[in-house]
Amino acid sequence: MLGIVALLVVPGAVQVDDALSRIVAAAYAITGTIPYSWGGGHASRPGPSRGTCSGYQGDIQPCPAKHTRGLDCSGLARWVYHIAYGHDVLGPGNTDSHLKRLRRIADPRPGDLVFFGTRKRTHHSGIYIGDGKMINAYATGTKVRVDSVNVLDDLLGYYRY
Repeated sequence: MLGIVALLVVPGAVQVDDALSRIVAAAYAITGTIPYSWGGGHASRPGPSRGTCSGYQGDIQPCPAKHTRGLDCSGLARWVYHIAYGHDVLGPGNTDSHLKRLRRIADPRPGDLVFFGTRKRTHHSGIYIGDGKMINAYATGTKVRVDSVNVLDDLLGYYRY
């Protein structure tokens, strides 16, 4: 898996269309292989990491995040965007901090990010892949997967770096 992802990293300036294509390719490459982990992907470097149980309210108890190397939704976006752009463009923050680095767009293209919640408080993000679908690190007990953008009922909008 990592060999495929490593081939997608291209140093230097990146055209938007090229970056969006690399985002989608990298996201598909890890679909079904990386588990969800609350707080995963927020270590000093992008990529799967052990999560945290701080703030965890999931169905699976006790919280497995501190023992699970994986990604949460914003950790997924951070890692995939790092692969596509060749550096950590989104940083280690959560969906709220990622949203501040992006611009809202009316006509999403595959590779854009989709956010859920409100402008003041987002709670989830995914990587839009077209046709109303996204690649998603959804919840404890699942792996990165493809879902409808309608999996949640509070779609905020689509954003691009």
